[in-house]
Amino acid sequence: MSTFTLAGHRVGRVGYGAMQLPGPGVFGPPRDHDEAVRVLRRVVELGIDHIDTSQFYGPNVSNELIKEALHPYADDLVIVSKVGAVRGPSGEWLPAQRPDQLVAAVRENLVTLDVERLPVVNLRVMPVDEENACPLEEQLGAMQGLVEAGELEAFGVSNVSTEQARVALDAGAVCVQNAYNLLMRDDDATLELCRERGVAYVPFFPLGSAFEHLPKVGDDRAVQRMAAERGVTPAQVGLAWLLARAENVLLIPGTSSIAHLEENTAARDVTLSDDDLMTLNALR
Repeated sequence: MSTFTLAGHRVGRVGYGAMQLPGPGVFGPPRDHDEAVRVLRRVVELGIDHIDTSQFYGPNVSNELIKEALHPYADDLVIVSKVGAVRGPSGEWLPAQRPDQLVAAVRENLVTLDVERLPVVNLRVMPVDEENACPLEEQLGAMQGLVEAGELEAFGVSNVSTEQARVALDAGAVCVQNAYNLLMRDDDATLELCRERGVAYVPFFPLGSAFEHLPKVGDDRAVQRMAAERGVTPAQVGLAWLLARAENVLLIPGTSSIAHLEENTAARDVTLSDDDLMTLNALR
């Protein structure tokens, strides 16, 4: 199984994202609590050792499900969370970027996951109005302070521009999480920056299926034809393309279905030929 290093931990390049475990809009309890627990237990049965979550998924829901399903955690399980936002009463995503808010959010993650320290927490950069803006350097300083205090092993950043990623990597960030997939490649420059620095690049929305406004990789006719010819699924083609894109890409496809989980995980065994990659690279 192909691996890459994340904050000093060697992890499989196909992980799992817990964003789809809460209810619709990543808000409220899951549609089927027991199935969500079964999905998480199947994650580790499949040999996945990298789970991505956040306290603001729910809020609290994904973290509490992970704790219920998997605590005490296996020594080799790398749980990565994120901070920088909170949820409003109707589920709206609100920025929470001040240093005191970031510190409080990290500690809330520690409580809900029932751990003393996390391997990585990503700082998700949120758009804010000028009046409430907090300089990125101050936010990064808060994350550095949490590492120095031993509450985090390391930190990363999410939803950043290439220049913001550069600043964060200079400050010690060990990974970048940005939107990226076969049909949405605006972030090529950040991926290349991470490859040059030898740090993990973690594409979210790897299949574009999380929100209606995103292009769906599995709906592309060329992807569907290739999948049919290879005897795999369109999702597996899209994920295999990401794995072939660069060796530092770590995937965290999310699902609340065991069948989809197994399908996504099997992408690690799909090999695309040079001709396949040329065909897919020509898509936009």
